[in-house]
Amino acid sequence: MATRKKYIQRAITIVGLLIVINIVAAYFHGRWDLTTEKRYTLTRNTQQMLKQLDSPVTVEVFLKGDYPASFRQLAQATSDLLEEFREYGKQNFQFVFINPGQGLSDSARMKFLGELTAQGIMPFNMKVQQDANQSYAEQLIFPGALVKYKDKTIGVNLLKNQGGQDPMQTMSNSEALLEYQFANAIHKLTEKEKPLVGYMLGHGESLGIEVYDALTTLQQNYALDTLTLQSTSFIPRDFDLVLFAKPSGTFSENDKLKIDQYVMNGGKVLWFIDESGASMDSLHQRSDFFAFDKQLNLEDLLFKYGVRINQNLIMDLQSDIVPLVVGNVGDRPQIQPVPFPYFPFLMPTKAHPIVKNLDLVLSRFASSIDTIKNESVNKTILLTSGRNSRTTRLPAQISWDIVKVQPNVREYKQSFLPTAVLLEGKFSSLFHHRQDPVAVKALEQASGKPFLEAGPQDGKMIVVSDGDLIANAVSRKDGPLQMGINEFNPGFSFANKEFFLNCLEYLSGNSGIMEARNKELTIRLLDAEKIKKEKSKWQAICFLVPIGLILVFATIFQFIRQRAYAGGIK
Repeated sequence: MATRKKYIQRAITIVGLLIVINIVAAYFHGRWDLTTEKRYTLTRNTQQMLKQLDSPVTVEVFLKGDYPASFRQLAQATSDLLEEFREYGKQNFQFVFINPGQGLSDSARMKFLGELTAQGIMPFNMKVQQDANQSYAEQLIFPGALVKYKDKTIGVNLLKNQGGQDPMQTMSNSEALLEYQFANAIHKLTEKEKPLVGYMLGHGESLGIEVYDALTTLQQNYALDTLTLQSTSFIPRDFDLVLFAKPSGTFSENDKLKIDQYVMNGGKVLWFIDESGASMDSLHQRSDFFAFDKQLNLEDLLFKYGVRINQNLIMDLQSDIVPLVVGNVGDRPQIQPVPFPYFPFLMPTKAHPIVKNLDLVLSRFASSIDTIKNESVNKTILLTSGRNSRTTRLPAQISWDIVKVQPNVREYKQSFLPTAVLLEGKFSSLFHHRQDPVAVKALEQASGKPFLEAGPQDGKMIVVSDGDLIANAVSRKDGPLQMGINEFNPGFSFANKEFFLNCLEYLSGNSGIMEARNKELTIRLLDAEKIKKEKSKWQAICFLVPIGLILVFATIFQFIRQRAYAGGIK
């Protein structure tokens, strides 16, 4: 009886201990990320943002269904990440996986899919073999999600389809960007006040249909206002950043003084500058033309801040195509797409979150940039030309004849010429030793602030040597296209828009969230030759080792049991 009572007490103690452990685990538990690249660890800024959610955020992911293995892997990675989001967001973060259009009629399904497209979730058309004995069938996949907060919704594309890249690497890059994609969407939905962007005018900046996509992008993501530099006495510090989009007129000393003091007071500037007057419109009108320096008079200002845009044009063997009439059949011209070396593909350096995991960027008549030695300003090159490049100095003759002959590879000896540079640090004023007392006094009276000889330690600006980088093509059929799309090659979209948005987000104070773009997942592939040679050995190990471990533990347990009860039960 005493022995039975002792066993009952032990059983009750064990059950009670398990109950206590489960209760404690419900409130206090930890997770350990053992991956080398910290795949399952959220950045500190993402964690903080999720902890501070004041209302529920709901994520609907459209990756549920019978998809190919690669998309199932992306779905699993998304689920793992969102589980981690829920760890920090608690009851204010929920997510669900949905099969888009399931259970809907054809008309309702098409309407729903159209709504997803309107939210920026682009479909992916994939050929899938449903059965080993069946032929391939097309399947429309929407690898995206809708993030909802209160009465606002943002679409998120989960697949970063990078042209010319290995599909496995594309999936890896897509997984690496998942945290940034969702964190950035939540940040935009929950921010109390959108940053104010000033679109600068007065020097022939682009403001027509050719920048429709850029202006629409700005209006959707920021508070946008225009500012004519000549008609304002100073640039208000209310603007979180100002944007110069392809100016063509000369900047006066007074204009530069206003920009300079805006920078000295902590303002951020995004420059998209064409050093030359070259454009496709000129080639459409005649077979050749001369491209001259625009005489913007910004050289000394940018030089003082740390860069120089050279008076040249980059030519590259890796370039975009243009249509060329190569002959006639009867009375109909024969048009063939040919690469135009003045339209180089710009490569991201991957040296900064702005360009991490970014695809190629399309440019038009870009110039090279030199960085100037300045210890107080850090320079980070964001975009460069390709491996086979060359430059031609201004003035330069641009002609269609260049595409009619095979390029001489030996002439393209230069590599990775910088075309976009991020400047960070303490900027010094251009007017430190060259002040115009009258202009400075007028500026001080208008702004109510004294003239500053140097800016704060956290000054930032980005200089891009191509004003057309944020321009969009205009199709006769579809109207303005997205920036980065060639109307003669509409099947592929370059990363111009993503680069533009990343620049805006970094300069407008969203640099913390952008740290998540630094994640890089390593693809660890098995050695096929080694697998073939050692297949039998590893099969034996996987079969015998678990059985052996069970036998060892059973033997140890039996030995301990015999020792414990060798003297009989008391």
